[in-house]
Amino acid sequence: MAIRRSAGAGNVVRNMSGFTLFEMIIVLFLLGGVLALVVPRIVVGEDLGATGRSFITVLRNLQGMAVTSQKPIKLYLDLDEGSYWVMQIEGKEEKLPLDVTWLTRRSLPESVRFTDVSVGGTKRVSGRMDLLIFPNGRIDPLTIHFKDGNNNILAVAVESVTGAIRTSDERIDPPVNQPIPERIRVLLQPATTGGLTPAALGIKF
Repeated sequence: MAIRRSAGAGNVVRNMSGFTLFEMIIVLFLLGGVLALVVPRIVVGEDLGATGRSFITVLRNLQGMAVTSQKPIKLYLDLDEGSYWVMQIEGKEEKLPLDVTWLTRRSLPESVRFTDVSVGGTKRVSGRMDLLIFPNGRIDPLTIHFKDGNNNILAVAVESVTGAIRTSDERIDPPVNQPIPERIRVLLQPATTGGLTPAALGIKF
């Protein structure tokens, strides 16, 4: 009985002694490999990710400004200089917003730049592009691609109808304008003497 207990105790001691040196080396090697893959990606994408988050915040704030003031807001993007600024539309004039936050233009981090901007059906890779934000909060369809010094890409796309904003680390193709159905196109045409009457369209008052 005593021999069995001591043998059992010996096994317990041996099992609780921990990893062998060889096992520790294997674990450290695997951990080092994982860190080598993960850490550079986090460090490289830091400016790019922060730029994307900041730009989305800008869009949301401008939506709020347009709704609160009930005046359209225009966001200008300078693709060559990597900067953007805001103007408020009053009638036919553009004025600086009253909010001091937007009195000066903002610049992207030095390591990040615009590669292309698409608003509606217009796409540009250089020069200036403007984006209109309406008093009801609607934003023109927008797709922006940012790139950092290591050619990592961040795409930001705005769905005009729903106002949803999505991001991706791959390119996002701008939405293709869908043709207007014929039954809707007829309703959009101005009324003429030879045109269809509401009764002919099946509309009852």
